[in-house]
Amino acid sequence: MGFKKIFFLSFMIFTLSCAKKETANYYAENFFIMSVPVEIKIYTRDMDRAKGITALINAEIKRISDEFSYNEPYSSVSYLNKNAYEKWINVNDEFLNLLNMSKKFYEISGGGFDITFAPLWPLWKEAASRKKLPTEEELKKALSKIGFENIVIDEKNKAVMFKKPLEINLGGILRGYTLIKVENILKKNNIKENLEIDIGANKLCFGDRIFKYEINSPTDEKKIIGVLIFPQGLIISSSGRSHFVEVEGKVYSHILNIKTGYPVENFSNLIIYVPDMREELISPAAYVIMGREKTFDFISKIKGACAIWIDGSGNISTMIKQDSLCKWEKAGKKFLF
Repeated sequence: MGFKKIFFLSFMIFTLSCAKKETANYYAENFFIMSVPVEIKIYTRDMDRAKGITALINAEIKRISDEFSYNEPYSSVSYLNKNAYEKWINVNDEFLNLLNMSKKFYEISGGGFDITFAPLWPLWKEAASRKKLPTEEELKKALSKIGFENIVIDEKNKAVMFKKPLEINLGGILRGYTLIKVENILKKNNIKENLEIDIGANKLCFGDRIFKYEINSPTDEKKIIGVLIFPQGLIISSSGRSHFVEVEGKVYSHILNIKTGYPVENFSNLIIYVPDMREELISPAAYVIMGREKTFDFISKIKGACAIWIDGSGNISTMIKQDSLCKWEKAGKKFLF
């Protein structure tokens, strides 16, 4: 195939991936940010209004990514990572709130969820590439460079300092947090349209209709094993399905337990539905690290909530409160939505 044909094909694939879809019933946009695909779908026949609402949503998602993404070179996170070792760096209220939320997840997970995990990630990426586990010495060295307890937060002066060289990465909470902020934008602007916003595996459903969330097999992403059916609310999900790697004959998830340095064992997927936005749920990875029993116990205390846990073998456990309007339908049944 010639260079011109390759270039044309690549251009067409890129164009289609960024397409804006318009039908008689809804308007949709797709793009890629925070290292995950995003889809915004608005159910309306007024396409001009839909485009205006989408612009508002896009602006908020981009603002948060630009400000707090680890991979953005000029973000506040990048600036802190470069300058906060043994030096106080002032942060705004929003950044301070994100750090405090991260601290709560660190505490409830017993230190297993830690935003300073950066030194571990390259080890496991290399392990996935060369199909060989990191050595104990390599893990020990990486773990010595990690530790939320080395982040000092001065609430009064809104300043942060690292007691040793660290890098923070808010990826474990940022997508769920973004959906909460987007919902605030919708309410502030008195938007009433039915809509869905997917950021990676997380989903905000807004409006007066029944929504669905399809769950794929952990071993075959083309196979649907079930569907959650629910009214307005938030889906927070942590899935190792598309990130599984096989190293030395064993399959590993991409979710790391910082206490051990190893990926979480016997886990495929956690899906949590709540009818109302809750900051304490924006990090599903922290609950994965806690394990199924503790997670289900916590979720059982939330009004209208439900949760689905899929272990490493594909076994499904459900926790659906009696007051929940969420329904779980296994594949093979006739889905009513």
